Amino acid sequence: MSFTAPPGHPSQPLVLIATTYTGAKIAVQAPDSDLKGPVLVLPDGKKVEGSAAIARHVAGSSELYPTEQQDEIDRLLGIAEAIEAAAAKWLPPGCQEASPQEREAARGELERLLGELNGRLAGSPFLVRLGTTAAGWPPGVLAGSSLTLADVAVCCAALGLWQSVLGADVQQQLGSLTDWLQQCAAQPHFASVLGPVSWCSAPTGWVPPPDPAEAGKKKKGGKKGGSEGQEAPAAQDGNAAPAAAKLDPEKAAKKAAKAAEKAAKAAKAAAKAAAQKQQQAEKAKDGGQDKKANKKAEAEAKKAAEAAEAEAWVDAARSTPAGEKKGVEGEMPKGYVPKAVEAAWYEWWQQCGFFKPDLESDKEPFVMVIPPPNVTGSLHIGHALTNAIEDTIIRWRRMSGYNTLWVPGTDHAGIATQTVVEKKIAREQGKTRHDLGREGFLEEVWKWVGQYMGNINTQLKRLGSSVDWDRKVFTMDETLSAAVKEAFVRLHQEGLIYRDNRLVNWCCRLKTAVSDIEVDYIDVPKRTLLTVPGYEDLVEFGVLTSFAYPLEDGSGEIVVATTRPETMLGDTAVAVHPDDPRYQHLHGKLLVHPVNGRKIPIIADAELVDMSFGTGAVKITPAHDPNDFQTGKRHGLDFVNILDDNGRINTTGTGHFAGQPRFQARVTVVEFLKEQGLFRGTSDNPMRLGLCSRSKDVIEPVLKPQWWVNCQGMAAEACEAVRDGRLEIIPRDFEATWFRWMENIRDWCVSRQLWWGHRIPAYYILLEDEEGACQAGSPGAPSEQMDRWVVGRDEAEAQEAAQQRYPGRAFKLLQDEDVLDTWFSSGLFPFSVFRWPTPTPDLQRFYPGALLETGHDILFFWVARMVMLGMKLTGQVPFKQVFLHSLVRDAHGRKMSKSLGNVIDPINVIEGITLEGLHATLEGGYLDWGNLDPKEVAKARAGQQADFPEGIEECGTDALRFALVAYTGQARGGRDINLDIKRVVAYRYWCNKLWNAIRFAMMNLGQDFAPTRGFPESPASLPFPCRWVLSRLSSAVGTTVRSMHAYDFGSATQAVYAFWQYDLCDVFIELMKPVMALDDAAGATAAGRKQATRDTLWVCLETGLRLLHPFMPFVTEELWQRLPRGPQQAQQTEQQQRPASIMVADYPSQQPAWEDPRAEADMAYILTVVNRTRSLRSDYELTRQRPPLFLACKDAARAELLRSAGMELTTLTSSETSTVLEDGQAAPQGCGVAVVDDTTTLYLLLSGILDAAKEIEKLGKKQAEAEAKIEQLRKKMEQPGYREKTPEEVKKADLEKQVKLGAELDSVLHHIEDMKRLLG
Repeated sequence: MSFTAPPGHPSQPLVLIATTYTGAKIAVQAPDSDLKGPVLVLPDGKKVEGSAAIARHVAGSSELYPTEQQDEIDRLLGIAEAIEAAAAKWLPPGCQEASPQEREAARGELERLLGELNGRLAGSPFLVRLGTTAAGWPPGVLAGSSLTLADVAVCCAALGLWQSVLGADVQQQLGSLTDWLQQCAAQPHFASVLGPVSWCSAPTGWVPPPDPAEAGKKKKGGKKGGSEGQEAPAAQDGNAAPAAAKLDPEKAAKKAAKAAEKAAKAAKAAAKAAAQKQQQAEKAKDGGQDKKANKKAEAEAKKAAEAAEAEAWVDAARSTPAGEKKGVEGEMPKGYVPKAVEAAWYEWWQQCGFFKPDLESDKEPFVMVIPPPNVTGSLHIGHALTNAIEDTIIRWRRMSGYNTLWVPGTDHAGIATQTVVEKKIAREQGKTRHDLGREGFLEEVWKWVGQYMGNINTQLKRLGSSVDWDRKVFTMDETLSAAVKEAFVRLHQEGLIYRDNRLVNWCCRLKTAVSDIEVDYIDVPKRTLLTVPGYEDLVEFGVLTSFAYPLEDGSGEIVVATTRPETMLGDTAVAVHPDDPRYQHLHGKLLVHPVNGRKIPIIADAELVDMSFGTGAVKITPAHDPNDFQTGKRHGLDFVNILDDNGRINTTGTGHFAGQPRFQARVTVVEFLKEQGLFRGTSDNPMRLGLCSRSKDVIEPVLKPQWWVNCQGMAAEACEAVRDGRLEIIPRDFEATWFRWMENIRDWCVSRQLWWGHRIPAYYILLEDEEGACQAGSPGAPSEQMDRWVVGRDEAEAQEAAQQRYPGRAFKLLQDEDVLDTWFSSGLFPFSVFRWPTPTPDLQRFYPGALLETGHDILFFWVARMVMLGMKLTGQVPFKQVFLHSLVRDAHGRKMSKSLGNVIDPINVIEGITLEGLHATLEGGYLDWGNLDPKEVAKARAGQQADFPEGIEECGTDALRFALVAYTGQARGGRDINLDIKRVVAYRYWCNKLWNAIRFAMMNLGQDFAPTRGFPESPASLPFPCRWVLSRLSSAVGTTVRSMHAYDFGSATQAVYAFWQYDLCDVFIELMKPVMALDDAAGATAAGRKQATRDTLWVCLETGLRLLHPFMPFVTEELWQRLPRGPQQAQQTEQQQRPASIMVADYPSQQPAWEDPRAEADMAYILTVVNRTRSLRSDYELTRQRPPLFLACKDAARAELLRSAGMELTTLTSSETSTVLEDGQAAPQGCGVAVVDDTTTLYLLLSGILDAAKEIEKLGKKQAEAEAKIEQLRKKMEQPGYREKTPEEVKKADLEKQVKLGAELDSVLHHIEDMKRLLG
């Protein structure tokens, strides 16, 4: 079989993907631009045409096309073909032939088709599933968990739209479809054909294909404002006064004076703006009657007035006394200004105690602890994601009736903080920590902590984090430090903490040991030069160096090989396999070390040696290699450490190499071996190289006495807790990772050679009668005696233990200089925050917690240790659930890195920042920016210039939070989040749309509006739009609540957004306009309908704001407080009064009595007619015209529905009238026609709207232009030598241009025929 398709046609990947499932053998030919559609030529010469038919033929009877589901799959293949045809108007090469009108019509069709599929995929991974019927679909229509040919076809047809047309907001609106496309593209069969798939980066709207002519105009005329779907902020009204309160006379007078001051300030600003406007207008007028100059001056004056009004509003809001409620009386400002909206609310919430739990409450507690951010700097966007998710959860639980507690705190971050402060004092004072001494250095660290802890707390408040600040902790607080000592002592008493001289992962750069999970590994495939911190020259890795050790008796040599030649200075044996005949005669003999003359035994070891690898002889360095360490233990070898803490060669038998840095010694040792005639060559050798995750230095295995935690038993209990359901890990995908790691866990080295941190409560005993003698040993050195250590909560306790061990002998105690691994104290965090081990009321009531939410990257750094230590020390799992979110990367998918300049302070997104401001952050201390190397600063500046050429626009907290939480829906299964700031900006504009929509709605309610108590008592008696929108509201509430319980925040945000945007704003608020225009004097029916509509609107606004609040706390509080309450609410009892704040109001619950499937189905049909009508209007470029609408419907029930919905149709389609034709009745002459579905056709009367003769004249000119261009291109392509000499890319471009021009001409001719029919 042979397959051919036009260039860029989606049928090609469809066929290729299908064949990876079926194994069908198909020869795919080069694209043919002369084809109109795809063609499959069968072996007998017959042709199969069209994507659906070809797909069915390729799938055959395979699992992609199961017999029992073929009818449904065929229907979906039809939808895929419809998407393919409509998408061709937006995607190359077909888009170049499409007119704007054709594209708009195609858009309407795509919106319908994609919306249908999006609803079908809600909660389903694939399009077709056996066994159940999807809600809202006919029997037999299934809603998916089995991949079929339908998934392949629809994915290939729609994918191009997501890649280059649909902006982020549209992708979000089609969230279920977006998630499904991502899942499909990640399937191995898809990925092998599609390769890496990237999404359209436009923040909003539908991105039209570039038009060369139009692009030239834009270049000449400058940039145009905004993407589709974005609104510029409107002017603000700064006259809002503070709320009245029950105050004593003196306080009331002060408050009134403050309000007057605000009003005066606002009036002054407005007057100034008006004066500027008048002055600029007059100046423009005096300069001549130049209309452009006048318009520009007026625009600038208007902009200045809007800015002044906004600034006045901001000033008034920010002048609210700390902790007092912000005034929101009066007319709503004209546009959304984040600074004004977000001002004052947080302080009021905190002052009212809304963040605090009630110790006397009988409500079920819901407790979380914050993942404590490090005090190494400010929070970055990853922290913002964590806090946005956690605050959304805690606000939802608080509103859902739980006694909530979210405990804040910060982590001392031993290594990171010490490193930052050491760099700081070196830069500012030219000193090291040793110059300052331990106490002096710790003073500097505490200064740093004082500065940045405050910054972090401020950032958390700006993010709206509703934590209980009265319970704020720091891991170095006295109470948490006491918990650390208690945990260490208890674990030591049980034998789970022990002292041992073992290999550790040593970071020479940081001069401390690090744990196994703090080591990153990279693969080095062959000889490679790498940068190593502290070395100017590149260092060679991936090389196997061979050299010889001579036998002591001079009878020969043994050749060994190593990737680390410098470690030969510590060799204490050479191992061979006991069965290797080459070396059996040498067992027990000695070799001579060429540097120090050390006698090296030849040992037989079957466990270590592979006699088929290399020479079959292995050098043994027990103090610097994990495998050699075990071999040394088995054979009782000497352990010779050749490195000091700085990574330099020490003086232990190292000869003239002493003092050399280890990688310099790597070179000089090889040179020495060559000089001695012992060098035997090098070869490439693949290897894994361990790097310190913090410093990126090459990890060195070093033998050191350290404190260790035996984790095996605790890890086994933690695994059992997951298996028996005491601990739930979400997503469950991470359970396998949990078991794999925990079941292979190794003991944990908790010693860190630092000064900043919890000093280990262990003391070394120096007996006075041994002081100075070699038998006393030295703590931390090879001579250390392990049995000389005692452990105590304080020195007195240690003294008592030492006296019991050495009764009657005089001694001194030396406390261990090391500190504990930061993760040890962090592992106690869920219970140490409640002052464990003291049995406080908080510990008894709020431990264990309900949820631990954090990034999946610290599942083992932190979560595993909390579970192990919590279960061991308290006997309980520290929390019932763990929710792991994805990591944040930049828009390009790169990891956030200071040197790339893509680390973002969330405050810069909230407030906005210029490019120059971003550059300035590189020079200061934020996030350790000030410690960047000058070269890294230059690289970071370039990165900022590329990503944020115009800085970052002010977005506000609500937009940032909503965007981050919504992003989690696209990062399921552990996939990372590629954050595009443009998407945050899009949500900021959505906040403006929300604000203006509610402002308009409230103008129709009026400040004196009083919602009807108990509304709606009888939903079925309400007008159709009211019944529909209440049903949609209940459905949105149900979806949101279910999604929140499942931690599916993507679906939750999608449901909330869709209700506000598509149901309330786009439809219901539009439909209420003609109702509000009804004359009350017309009778009780009109008045009743208006009241029902107002009541419905109020319920939707009030409930919708509560639904949205956990995601967008500030704007929802502001708008909720502005909702009219009605005078009768003042007479309600205290129990009847609504809560003081939206954050302590009840979260909405689904209302089955409101749900009306019939109304929803009817409105869905009406909206289908509306969308098709709008597409037809677009085809004829109708904007303000209101032509009569005629509808022909073969279905009697639907026809009756259309008659009853005349007002809805005329309102939503901008039609003068709406008439349903009777059976057999023809539409008037001069109508444009569009088919809605198999029963419905619509007609727009264009006679009198369009001048057909003039349209034909204009179209005739376009026809002539198109024909001339086609002829010119034809002559070019027929010139001699064109085919032979013209570059392929030019010929391809000419072919595409020819196709485009032909399509343009066809479209013009089609429109001419339409206009002729109008004339007839």
